Amino acid sequence: MSVKIVGWDFNAVFAVGDAMGIDRVVMAEFLPDLETIAINRMNEQGAAVDA
Repeated sequence: MSVKIVGWDFNAVFAVGDAMGIDRVVMAEFLPDLETIAINRMNEQGAAVDA
C-alpha cells in the first residue's frame, strides 16, 4: 500500500524559514514551485519502494 504526500504544512515551513532567517516574501515566491517538485519526487520514490 502506497502513501501519497499531497502537500507541505506551510505554517511549519514558514516557522523553519523564520528560524533560519529567510525572508517570508522570498519563501512565498519560491515555495509553491519547490513544493510541487519535492512532492512529486517523494511520491515517485515511495512508488519505487512499493514496486
